[in-house]
Amino acid sequence: MKSAAGLPSASANDVRLLCCGAEYFPALLAAIQAATTVIHLETYIFADDATGRQIAQALIDAARRGVSVRVVYDGFGSSAWVGAIDKQLRTSGVQVEIYRPERGRQLLRRSRLRRMHRKITVIDGRFAFIGGINVIDDLNMPEPRSPRFDFAVSLRGPLVALIESVTDKLWRQLHRSRLSDALDAALPDDPPTVVAPVADARSAWFAVRDNLSHRRDIEQEYLIAIGHASSEIILANAYFVPGRRFRRALIDAAERGVKIRLLLQGRQEYWLQHFATRALYGSLLAAGVEIHDYERSFLHAKVAVVDSRWATVGSSNIDPFSLLLAREANVFVDDAAFASELKARLELAITADSRPVLPAHWERRSWWNRTLTWVAYGVARGMLGLMGYGRH
Repeated sequence: MKSAAGLPSASANDVRLLCCGAEYFPALLAAIQAATTVIHLETYIFADDATGRQIAQALIDAARRGVSVRVVYDGFGSSAWVGAIDKQLRTSGVQVEIYRPERGRQLLRRSRLRRMHRKITVIDGRFAFIGGINVIDDLNMPEPRSPRFDFAVSLRGPLVALIESVTDKLWRQLHRSRLSDALDAALPDDPPTVVAPVADARSAWFAVRDNLSHRRDIEQEYLIAIGHASSEIILANAYFVPGRRFRRALIDAAERGVKIRLLLQGRQEYWLQHFATRALYGSLLAAGVEIHDYERSFLHAKVAVVDSRWATVGSSNIDPFSLLLAREANVFVDDAAFASELKARLELAITADSRPVLPAHWERRSWWNRTLTWVAYGVARGMLGLMGYGRH
């Protein structure tokens, strides 16, 4: 399976799967502590908690030993979390930019919904981390029972240069403009999706979503993979409210005999997204799509495996926020070993930590539950329509 677009590269990439903060943060810390020249870190949430302070201290230590450290966090995503960390970073030599700071009359503007949701770190132009994991403790949430279930990847190889160019371009623009509304419309395009072989000569590629020329790049990668699927699709997504094309692609795949399993959020984190997602369960179940509600903890993953070979890990949910509004970044891998590892993690979560949604039980829901799901879906769609994003 190949990318929708891209330029070939000659050398190999090493792509490693990291599950949850227990695997991700030690690897990220070790890379930051070993940095010698430059660190770019982008995150939607940078939290003033034990994990955030640990990462912040590592960044401060790097800056003190002469490493150029650049941090970008989202002005909405981090507004309730960042606390004193912002000042500590800035006064210790770390360069900090905020993507769309929350302030004044801007709170009512349509552009407020255009956030920087991607999670990328690039170190010394040699190592990169991409995924769905914010700089926040896995257990920093209401009534934690287990860590958030999420994934990232670490990368080495020529693909890192492309990823660094994306972070560098956004950094330079933010640094020049301080993200003024007048200049925001002129934020530069990110580079096109680029393909580069992994160690066994199969392909890995990197795609972004922005509000200029890469509006549908990540969604298109999903649609191509689903359209070519011949046996199986496993998709885990925290906020799953796909548009018509995406739903139609899944239903078409199920109708041609592809086994489809969706691992979705079982615990209510945000009521609107939670119930809006459930409004779509009926049509998917009727088409033969399996749905499993993850209940051990909060599901935060944005990953998929197709035919035990194609896989993706990234920041993009399958919902209007990610697919129509936010800056996102995903890595795609065409490699049986990588896909098998991710598949095994997802299958364990499905069998051990989730509850299947059975069609017969779903049809017997109470009237108030049915009403709530469709009210939530209608509110979500109506909000998008009012903001000018109604067609999807």
